[in-house]
Amino acid sequence: MRSSKITAVAAAALFSVSVAACGSDSDSDNTAAEPAPTMTSAAPMMSSAAPSDTMTNFGAGCSAVPTDDSNPGSFAAMAQVPVATAASGNPVLSTLVTAVKKAGLVDSLNTAPELTVFAPANSAFDKIPKADLDKVLADKKTLTSVLTYHVVAGKLTPAELAGTHKTLEGDEVTVTGSGTDFKVDDASVVCGNVQTANATVYIIDSVLMPKG
Repeated sequence: MRSSKITAVAAAALFSVSVAACGSDSDSDNTAAEPAPTMTSAAPMMSSAAPSDTMTNFGAGCSAVPTDDSNPGSFAAMAQVPVATAASGNPVLSTLVTAVKKAGLVDSLNTAPELTVFAPANSAFDKIPKADLDKVLADKKTLTSVLTYHVVAGKLTPAELAGTHKTLEGDEVTVTGSGTDFKVDDASVVCGNVQTANATVYIIDSVLMPKG
């Protein structure tokens, strides 16, 4: 009788462990299958509190992004495709997309596993005299250097953003600030934590220039 009780207890314990393990695997699978955080048509989140890793988009500039999820430039649509493709659908980033195409960086950006991209809005390029901008756009080597200075390996959440980060160009970019208020070198983040399939994008109001 005692042996039977021990066997029954052991079987019950084994069943509990099996159920817990299955639950853990299911949770893991669900987490992997979840799409990157996106924003609905609600107003952008604005808070002075330190952001969490799952924080939605923030910044006044987010209001310029299409809110219709069926629009390829919306946050929801951008989250489903790689970064260069995502930017091509966003009217706020059309000049950047032109520059990326001229530099031949579309494929390399789209196929990279994880990136953080500091993406200058069209208004950022408007600050550059047209003659100077045209000169850079016509010089593939210089253009590539400038554009890759805006890209960091790995997806940085808002909580990880402040600090010094090595760019794909090789130089370092410095991010200061906290909460929903950040500067990248001298540029301000106007719309942050924008998700694409392989990158986190922070839209900025100035074009960054390599220090070297």
